Amino acid sequence: MRLAFWRKEKADNKKEKKKKSVAREWLDAAIFAIVAATLIRTFLVEAYTIPTGSMEGSLLVNDYLFVSKISYGPRIPMTPLSVPLVHNTMPVTGGKSYSDAVKWDYHRWWGFGDVERNDVVVFNFPEGDTIMKERPEEDYYLAVMQEGRNVVHTKYTIETRPVDKTDNYIKRCVAIAGETLEIRDGVVFVNGQQSPLFPHSKMDYEVITNGSPLDEDALDEYGVEVAAVSGNRYHLYIENEMVPKVQKMPQVVRFIPVISKAGEMLPLPIIFPHDTAHFHWNIDNFGPLQIPKKGSTVQLTTQNIALYRRIIDVYEGNDFQESNGQFIINGKPATSYTFKMDYYWMMGDNRHNSLDSRYWGFVPEDHIVGKAWFVWLSYGEHGIRWKRLLRSVHALEE
Repeated sequence: MRLAFWRKEKADNKKEKKKKSVAREWLDAAIFAIVAATLIRTFLVEAYTIPTGSMEGSLLVNDYLFVSKISYGPRIPMTPLSVPLVHNTMPVTGGKSYSDAVKWDYHRWWGFGDVERNDVVVFNFPEGDTIMKERPEEDYYLAVMQEGRNVVHTKYTIETRPVDKTDNYIKRCVAIAGETLEIRDGVVFVNGQQSPLFPHSKMDYEVITNGSPLDEDALDEYGVEVAAVSGNRYHLYIENEMVPKVQKMPQVVRFIPVISKAGEMLPLPIIFPHDTAHFHWNIDNFGPLQIPKKGSTVQLTTQNIALYRRIIDVYEGNDFQESNGQFIINGKPATSYTFKMDYYWMMGDNRHNSLDSRYWGFVPEDHIVGKAWFVWLSYGEHGIRWKRLLRSVHALEE
């Protein structure tokens, strides 16, 4: 009797509970989906789109790929107060999508490995900590070199961004912490050994013909990009594996790599470390340069300080001052410095059409986002590139 009464009371209580409205159910589902997607994006994988041709032809513009966060270990958000699933700018209003009222120190969870040489890596743009709001896609520091700081700050609204909210870049890591990098006539050497020449990496060449135009159908078939034509002279971007085929075209009489000679410098000091008095480097002849490694110590001199000034002052957060040739770090005179993080050297496969470490220097470990994993969608002028779908980055670069 008492059991029956209890069952009846329980049933009555259920009837009294209000049923969720359709709107409430949709709201709950949306919140769950946003939370789940945010956790996956933060700690597992994130979608990324190739915006420029700097990695051609290994990765192409409008390749949509997944970036693995667990390959190197997921990075804990350093700016936790932000709009979910938005990187740094609101899609409609254009305002900031985050608040820097709360900042967390850099921490990274355990991953399956470390950044290795020749990995294709997504990272936060090191010089993206300062932007011109009216020209956010352009490099603020390069604009300052070209136009002058006073002009830039007068013409544009300047905004600073935390590390994890700078724009994402994708490049190939050609040298890791502790290694010595050198570029000789456009060829990368690491620790004195020539780095692999990937078949789809591009360089530019001047091609002189016998007066007849090059076969356009053949150029399309070989994936050659025509940069300029002047009479019988062609300026072409060609993948490494296609160079022999272009050389054998019947119209070709001369085939000349376009290389900046050693010591040849541009009018503006846009090549890292932006010190033309002590470093006569260019994009094709660069170094030798040792990549900073956590725990290693370097002696500081007026001749090499340009290499390490930004590391000490910006990336590793010290109070750095220079006075009469003397270096003062956190209020104390210093003749040496011990690095707190590992650093990496990143370059695009399209070597003469890539804004990379040759222009802005080292990439700190706290800027690393993840490893490029596989392409899930790709399209070009002629529609979907079916042969690239669901292929790993490693397979596409071979």
